[in-house]
Amino acid sequence: MNELSGAHIRVGLTALTMAEYFRDVNEQDVLLFIDNIFRFIQVGSEVSALLGRMPSAMGYQPTLSTEMGTLQDKITSTKAGSITSIQTVYVPAYDLTNAPPTTTFAHLDATTILSRGLATKGIHLAVDPLDSTPTILQPRIVGEEHYETTQRDRLIVARERKIECFLSQPVFVAEVFTGSPGKYVGLAETISGFQLILSGELDGVPEQALYLVGNIDEATMKAMNLEMESNLKK
Repeated sequence: MNELSGAHIRVGLTALTMAEYFRDVNEQDVLLFIDNIFRFIQVGSEVSALLGRMPSAMGYQPTLSTEMGTLQDKITSTKAGSITSIQTVYVPAYDLTNAPPTTTFAHLDATTILSRGLATKGIHLAVDPLDSTPTILQPRIVGEEHYETTQRDRLIVARERKIECFLSQPVFVAEVFTGSPGKYVGLAETISGFQLILSGELDGVPEQALYLVGNIDEATMKAMNLEMESNLKK
């Protein structure tokens, strides 16, 4: 950690060179731990700043995708052996749409997301089953019944979380707390909104789009705006 940025950025590639030696020369299967891959991104940003490069829209180096690809693409299998990597990924501000996690996740076969919200509830290990993407969850591995049950459970939990967000409809008495103007939504329209969530009509709408909105039309519009913002960040 006390080394200069130029030396620090070579650590990951040096470790991979050693792993490749054991794989290709000794014909062994190698398990490589990287803690923390965000440090590789961070020091890359420092080197980029020293070279006078213009940062990207989110403040990271413009070569982030290339640098990550160079590192991750070396983690592969050959006829002689294999390299399997387990990596910890720091997520700034717990924003999974931030550049470091999205760039890293694009190269990973599976992700296990730890949730601060679950940890505060005293649930350990605080694994978020909705955001995690385990590749082992396949019918041929866990069985057809377990697979179908898990998929159904994920949908039920996702809809429950959307209902929880939809319950935050802005009311007039809460304007001073939320900073959002109160809105009047009729009873029939509100019930119709909940029915759409429960029936699965809004499964493609992110839960944050249902936060502090009056009706489903507002939520749909907010979802479109969130998607546009996400595309601009990329």
